[in-house]
Amino acid sequence: MTDSPLDLTYAFNLGPFAISWVVVVTWGILLLLGLGSFAMTRRLALRPGKGQAVLELVVGAIDDQIRATIPGDPARFRTLIGTLFLFILTANWSSLVPGIEPPTAHLETDAALALIVFAATLGYGIRAQGVLGYLKSFTRPSWVMIPLNLVEQITRTFSLMIRLFGNVMSGVFVIGIILSLAGLLVPIPLMALDLLTGAVQAYIFAILALVFIASAVEDSAPQEKDPPS
Repeated sequence: MTDSPLDLTYAFNLGPFAISWVVVVTWGILLLLGLGSFAMTRRLALRPGKGQAVLELVVGAIDDQIRATIPGDPARFRTLIGTLFLFILTANWSSLVPGIEPPTAHLETDAALALIVFAATLGYGIRAQGVLGYLKSFTRPSWVMIPLNLVEQITRTFSLMIRLFGNVMSGVFVIGIILSLAGLLVPIPLMALDLLTGAVQAYIFAILALVFIASAVEDSAPQEKDPPS
């Protein structure tokens, strides 16, 4: 990837719509994750095989992170956080496939992921506090803070998008340049580092999404009344 990261190449037209390779790769990753999930969960057993053991390890690690951030049943957030982590991890690592640019190295994908987190934060906050209760959370600690609290919602979503885009795009861009200058074998250590960076960025994105949701859900705590004595 040595061209501008903002450029898109198109694979085909679907009626009046031009479908880019970023969308095609994203569909492929979603299909791969969907088929993999179906294959690993269709025959669950009390004595797990290797595939089920790996799946249980991943689910257990995700649940532990959720419990450490939001007390209570982790199943409420497992689907969203787990899907975000696995998709971003797979998308980041797709750069190892020759000829494929990771969707997360394009701003459009990262913006969509950040908007999902933004919508989920609103949804969980309203579910926990109600519409009026959630709107009142923007008045804390005083009414003067309403503009700043609103700006915070926007800026943290924007920073979530830019952080993922910048880290993934820069790694792919550097490897592409070195590959074009130095040949095939030299960038291998950098590719190994890119694997680690991709995993770390997927983890950071999922954890930040969880923290944002926790801040919306746990804002309901001050409104809870003490039980009568």
